Amino acid sequence: MQKRKLSALLISASIASSGFAATEVEWWHAMGGALGEKVNAIVADYNASQDAFQVKAVYKGNYTETMTSAIAAFRAKQQPELVQVFEVGTASMMAAEGAVYPVHQLMRDAGQAFDGSKYLSAVTGYYTDNNGDMLSMPFNSSTPVLYYNKAMLAKADVTPPKTWEEMQIVGDKLLASGEKCGFTTAWQSWVHLENMSSRHNEPFSTKANGFGGTDTRLVFNNPLQVKHISTMGEWQKSGIFSYSGRRNDGAAKFYSQECAMYTESSAGYAGIKKNASFEFGVVELPYWASAVEQPSNTIIGGASLWVLKGHQTEEYRGVASFLNYLSSADVQADWHQFSGYLPITQAAYSQTKGEGFYEENLGTEIAVQQMTTGTPSENTKGLRLGNFIQIRGIIDEALESVWNGDADAQSALDNAVERGNVMLAKFEKVNK
Repeated sequence: MQKRKLSALLISASIASSGFAATEVEWWHAMGGALGEKVNAIVADYNASQDAFQVKAVYKGNYTETMTSAIAAFRAKQQPELVQVFEVGTASMMAAEGAVYPVHQLMRDAGQAFDGSKYLSAVTGYYTDNNGDMLSMPFNSSTPVLYYNKAMLAKADVTPPKTWEEMQIVGDKLLASGEKCGFTTAWQSWVHLENMSSRHNEPFSTKANGFGGTDTRLVFNNPLQVKHISTMGEWQKSGIFSYSGRRNDGAAKFYSQECAMYTESSAGYAGIKKNASFEFGVVELPYWASAVEQPSNTIIGGASLWVLKGHQTEEYRGVASFLNYLSSADVQADWHQFSGYLPITQAAYSQTKGEGFYEENLGTEIAVQQMTTGTPSENTKGLRLGNFIQIRGIIDEALESVWNGDADAQSALDNAVERGNVMLAKFEKVNK
């Protein structure tokens, strides 16, 4: 009897010691649905690849909810080691110097090989400081493209528009063929103001869109932006455009074939491939040919991974190990091919190309090509604006007033700029 008890104790001790052998790292993320399932699979593969660390992936809701939860947890000293923050939160995270452990420093401290030059500059530029050091790790970076229903366009005897001028012609023919709607959109501010501005090398705000300092002010109420929003307002009335909501609610109209085209993130690819019962194509985001001969690059959306302070050295070794795994060519190529997010390293892009993925899945290289068009300028590097979550809400209200016919484009954008600049001034005052 005593021997059995002793054996049981030894077995229990063995299990306990093996259970505590792996250092746990908690990662809060905002990936739901098919993307969330893929994240769980990546984490499971990493955990199985070694026994020193155990990453625990926790879904915390959408991007805003995840960032809000992380801020609240940090104040309560219950923060995770790693959190996914969308691009509009970048300036706020950069300002939180006491809360953030910069990735370049983390990797150096943990003894992990790290070379920032191996990452795509179009992606990493958004998340680096003035010295070119990476503050967070890009994970799911995307850019907007135009998806289209091949059968619906063929029925109307049209091809996908390369320019917004062509959108008028294509939209009219789609409506004449009996379709209800030409196109709808996701993320209206990101696609039709932020990226529209970059596409035409137009400033969205002063000070290099915020990269030059917190004393930046919004200027997206200039003639080209007003023209674009005004035209979309007219298209809303005629049916060429159909507003669907502030996030990616337009997917439902595209899936149901109510709308023939859909301006959405390149990362919408996984959802469209899973849910669309028709053959679809992908082309670059249109541009105004009357404004530019050659469009500039679009800018990224999505999110990066930020390391939060307040944990032990061994836990940070685990974070560094996991980030190194996440940025490996195999993992990034697989993530890129599955999701439509950009490959964050040149190696992942080259591997995907070498495997023939782009040839077998036409249109999936569009996002990379569009992001690497020409030489980036201070108007096309991206946006780094404080209180941008609130500013996006202000912009959404302004755009909705145009779609509803309650305001003209100039008045709506003037109002959004004025209200948004108040938010920027508040951020500047706190973080000067």
